[in-house]
Amino acid sequence: MRFRPCIDLHEGRVKQIVGSTLSAEGTGLRTNFASELPPAHYAEMYRRDGLTGGHVIMLGPGNEEAAAEALAAWPGGLQLGGSITAANAAYWLDRGAAAVIVTSFVFQDGQIHEERLLELVRAVGKERLVIDLSCRKRGDRYYVVTDRWQKFTEVEIDQRSLAFFAGFCGEFLIHAADVEGKCAGVAADLVADLADWTPIPTTYAGGVRDLEDLRLVRELGKNRLDITVGSALDIFGGTTITYRAAVNFCAEG
Repeated sequence: MRFRPCIDLHEGRVKQIVGSTLSAEGTGLRTNFASELPPAHYAEMYRRDGLTGGHVIMLGPGNEEAAAEALAAWPGGLQLGGSITAANAAYWLDRGAAAVIVTSFVFQDGQIHEERLLELVRAVGKERLVIDLSCRKRGDRYYVVTDRWQKFTEVEIDQRSLAFFAGFCGEFLIHAADVEGKCAGVAADLVADLADWTPIPTTYAGGVRDLEDLRLVRELGKNRLDITVGSALDIFGGTTITYRAAVNFCAEG
């Protein structure tokens, strides 16, 4: 299980936000942490520790300059997501992103827009494309959500859908948006299902609070999933797990 670091950008600053409260209007937004340090500070730290495959996520407009700063500090080491389309994907690769992360662009009216997937593959190649299948629970099933995790699609996370999307990308990024930023425990059922179903490298994010949660993801994920930790980390104002402890735990195997 690899540790995949993150740099979440909101209004040009590194922040940690409760995922379910993020909306276009900005009303009801709950922010766990807003850093006084620039994005490059975090990118340089991840570079020193050799942590590849982390992600920079632009949460809304006004984050392009901050994202470019992070990529410049760790060229080829970070993936970039947020309002990625077939038109701008190659631009971000040229700016130093190792891969681009896409979600809303490939859905329309809650349905998969396959032609847009093909456009992205033509633009950047399958291996440099990450599909964000972040999801929320409805009933006892998880469905992909788009537009800052506020809009449910009709696409269920299951073995069939993961196999379909794997034909267009090199890996998945999947936030459990209901628990994202809450530090109240991971979505254990989702972790177990992803371990059984995903055919390609997959990073899980959402709810991690301490080393026991990392251990749970490793066990339920059968050591097949990578992990991202945000609000719980001391570098983001958290008190239940240190960045160094998380990195060291994942490095153990």
